[in-house]
Amino acid sequence: MSARRAPVLACSVVGAAVVALDGTVLTVAQPALQRDLHADIGQVQWTSTGYLVAVASLLVFAGRLGDRYGHRRVFALGALGFATASTGIALAPGIGTVIALRVLQGVCGALLQPATLGMLRTAYPPDRLGTPIAVRTAAIGLAAAAGPLIGGALVSAYGWRSVFLLGVPPTLAIGLLALATRERPTEPSRSYAANSSDEQNPSPEPSRSYAGNRSHEQNPSHEPSRSYATNPPPERSRSGAPAARYRTSPATRPGAAGGLSALDPVGALLLAVTLGLLVHGLVEAARPGGAPTGLLAVAGAVATGVVLARHQRRAAHPLLPPGLLRSVPVVAGLAVLLAASAALFGSLFVATYFLQDVQGLDPLGCALRVLPLAVLMVLGAPLCPPLQRRFGPRRTATAGAVLLTLGVLLLARLDTTAGAAAVGVSAALLGAGFVTLMVTATSVVVHRAPEAHAGVAGGLQQTVMNIGPALGVATATLLLALVPDGGFVPSRGAALPALVLIAALAVPAALALPRAADRRRTRPEPPSPRAGGRPCVRS
Repeated sequence: MSARRAPVLACSVVGAAVVALDGTVLTVAQPALQRDLHADIGQVQWTSTGYLVAVASLLVFAGRLGDRYGHRRVFALGALGFATASTGIALAPGIGTVIALRVLQGVCGALLQPATLGMLRTAYPPDRLGTPIAVRTAAIGLAAAAGPLIGGALVSAYGWRSVFLLGVPPTLAIGLLALATRERPTEPSRSYAANSSDEQNPSPEPSRSYAGNRSHEQNPSHEPSRSYATNPPPERSRSGAPAARYRTSPATRPGAAGGLSALDPVGALLLAVTLGLLVHGLVEAARPGGAPTGLLAVAGAVATGVVLARHQRRAAHPLLPPGLLRSVPVVAGLAVLLAASAALFGSLFVATYFLQDVQGLDPLGCALRVLPLAVLMVLGAPLCPPLQRRFGPRRTATAGAVLLTLGVLLLARLDTTAGAAAVGVSAALLGAGFVTLMVTATSVVVHRAPEAHAGVAGGLQQTVMNIGPALGVATATLLLALVPDGGFVPSRGAALPALVLIAALAVPAALALPRAADRRRTRPEPPSPRAGGRPCVRS
């Protein structure tokens, strides 16, 4: 691994793991937090809901900021802000302060998360993205598995405030590391043409032809060549030497010339409202008696979503690049992640209540029953890149979708006499299937997105990974309420059979992924100019 890529991988992995760890330890700390701050259950719930709404509503816009100003800068801002907010929560005097700082923490988390993928996309060529994404996924699985254990130990020994201090040192370290790391400028050869890229080249692949009418002569091998339309070849000095070479800084990337309008603030606001209402509606629907409020919020999300779609068609610089949304592999990868995360988290929600309320296990015993899920996620992630290279994303993801569906199906057949072996096998299938889908689909989404839109692609991936769990839990909660006679026994209820169908939706989505791994390199050396010809200079 090169010296330039090691800090990027460290920032990406630690950043993603800290966010995953933060979500799991908070669940353990909430009862103690409620008692210490004399809060009601609704206020405590908003310590989670406020964070989720802030994150989900800003992820895509944060990715756009990374594409424009540099993923490293946005990542550093998010990491340092996350550490500051965590410290403030640990010192908060009341529940209102905790909720406000959790919302701020969500804003910083939204800045941080898309950049973890955007930095990988700009640091690694597409044919080598699988391994760093697998390492990142394994770290997320390990953090999610260790979170309840670490959180329980900290709360028991030092109180609920200690869990928020847990992530401060690593986030400070990676924030400072990101500031000290030099970011490789995005070359216009991997970007769209300035200010009109999406309209002129709606496909997800950037155009690659050299400026001038001699591209075929300079590139007789018929390989796709690059476009330097944004920066024409420099003029020569009187001595005949070419003028100084130019580099494209993040502030002058394609689309940067439009100022604030290039960020599409109206589109960002509409998307934030749409996603915020959607997540809030799903969370409310999962509460007892919250279905009417949840449905109203979801209806509002649909209405603002329609307005957003109309705005995006008319905007000069749309927040959601048309070329990215027209990419079948990208859309299919997002659909895979949505179905898989909804099925997994909805199933875990039902299984947790089944193991604790029906079978009478304590939280530790419940965690041990489903431990194979976390183990398979951590151990399976490094195996996914070689599987993709050998069998291609389509077959690899399809196998993962089948495993996930079988895992949910086995859970749906459990009754009150189910033993540890049956639960463990179901959890292992869930873990193996989900990690295969997560690594493969994420690799396709990040790989197939143009480097100029790596942040937006990362934001979309993270948005889906936030909406999917909320959708799965809301679906399970509503069906448990509609079929109360079955209680939390999987074989008697309707929740897990419905989640089987949701998991099965990942199969057709996986079949839409590319058949073979794309081994193209994004940084091929340009052909040498002919004698007497003008050189093509990198900008």
